[in-house]
Amino acid sequence: MRFPLIQLHNVTRRFLLGETIIEALCKVSLTIYGGEFLAVWGPSGSGKSTLMNLIGLIDSPTTGEIYFETQNTRQLNDNELTKFRGNKIGFVFQNFNLIPVLSALENVMLPLQLRGVNTYTTKINATRILEEVGLKNFITARPDKLSGGQRQRVAIARALVIAPKLVIADEPTANLDSNTSKVIIELMREMNRIKNVTFIFTTHDPRLLEHVDRRILLNDGQIETDEILQ
Repeated sequence: MRFPLIQLHNVTRRFLLGETIIEALCKVSLTIYGGEFLAVWGPSGSGKSTLMNLIGLIDSPTTGEIYFETQNTRQLNDNELTKFRGNKIGFVFQNFNLIPVLSALENVMLPLQLRGVNTYTTKINATRILEEVGLKNFITARPDKLSGGQRQRVAIARALVIAPKLVIADEPTANLDSNTSKVIIELMREMNRIKNVTFIFTTHDPRLLEHVDRRILLNDGQIETDEILQ
């Protein structure tokens, strides 16, 4: 039996731009189950990043409720949200967001160090994850010595090292060529299967949608279609 991981109930997000109210999402209801591999796609300005920020608990809805497992996230204060997010959600960004002066290993160790995990355990776990994403021979390399695809592998390893329930990847292939993009999506898919971690990624590239179990098309801040493929 599948269990809901994320539930959005009638979620709306508005922004104030000057004196104009922009409605980025409008009354979105959505359930995401544990272990899914899901893509959110749509044109620029459709609300994809806004939806990811809400699901990732980086932002809060203007109206509506968001549940993570059984927790109503509106009941958490800022400090509780930060801790909750740090324990349960990994993030992968299109610009990689790696620290240039740190090696691949040190970048992956960082989330565990911030949680106060001892150095020995942190190093062991980070090394294992880097090996799993195919970077066994690059753990001492700094980001400027890595290709774009390798940097994104480091970012995926960093997201996974905390053993999250959910990984959110906002346009993770936007800065990669088409072949590398396919490899990165296949890697995320493999990690999803091996670790049973829920993955949600956004994309504007329809060629990547064949790799997912479910795809959600956003348009003008609303869900236009929600297709389960497998």
